[in-house]
Amino acid sequence: MKQITIAIVMLFSVSVFAQSNTELKKHYETYYQQMKKQGDVQGIINAMTHLNILEPSVARKDTLAYLYLSEGKYVQALNTIGVEKNTTDSDMNVEVKALALKNLNQPKMAIEHYEILFKRNPNVFLAYEMADIKIQVQDLVGAKVNIDYALANVKDDMKRAFYEKQQPYETSMKAALFCLKGLLTFSENKTANVDSAIKLMNDALAIDPNFNLAKVSRQALENQKAQQAAAAAQKN
Repeated sequence: MKQITIAIVMLFSVSVFAQSNTELKKHYETYYQQMKKQGDVQGIINAMTHLNILEPSVARKDTLAYLYLSEGKYVQALNTIGVEKNTTDSDMNVEVKALALKNLNQPKMAIEHYEILFKRNPNVFLAYEMADIKIQVQDLVGAKVNIDYALANVKDDMKRAFYEKQQPYETSMKAALFCLKGLLTFSENKTANVDSAIKLMNDALAIDPNFNLAKVSRQALENQKAQQAAAAAQKN
C-alpha cells in the first residue's frame, strides 16, 4: 500500500511539474512577444534566456548570442555560444564569434571564424574585414590575397561604413579598398613604399574626396616621407 501511495505521489508530482513547465513556457512566450512589441531588447534577452532553459534550442541560443552582440555585450555573447570552431555552427553563430572576438581585441581568434564565413560565402565585405585584421596581425601575404579578391569583385554601388569620426559615415567600397591597399603597401616596406602608398590614398580620394580615413592616412604618410627626407639630408 505504501509503495502504491508513493507511486501515485510521484506521478502527481511529474504531472504538476509538466503542467508548471508548460505554463511557464506560455508565460515567457507571451512576455517575449510583448518585449518585441515594446522594442525592449533586454526584455527580449531575458525572455529568450528563460525559454532556452525551459526548452533548450541551438537556434534560440544563437539568436540570444546575436542579441547580446547587437547590444555591445560581447563577453555575454561568447559566454552563450563559446568560441570553439564547429563545422555544425550556423552562419549566425560563426558571425557572432567573429565580430565579438574582433571587438574584444582578439584578432587572431576572430580571423579563424572569418575564414569559415568566407569559405561558406565569399564576398567583398568579408574580404575587406579579413584583410584589415590580417594587416593588424602582420599577415601581409594573407591580407594581399583578400584585397586582390575584393578589388576584382567590388561593384561601384557597394558602400562601407566608417566610425573613426564622431559622426559615422559611408564611402565607396572601392575607395575603402584602395585605402586599405595603401596601408598594406606601407606595411610591406615602410621606407621604400611611402610614395606607392600615398598614390593609393590619392586613388581612394579621387573616388571620394571626403573620405576621412584616406585623408588622415595620406597626411600621416606625407609626414613620414618628410621625416625620411629630413633624416637623409642630415646624413648628407
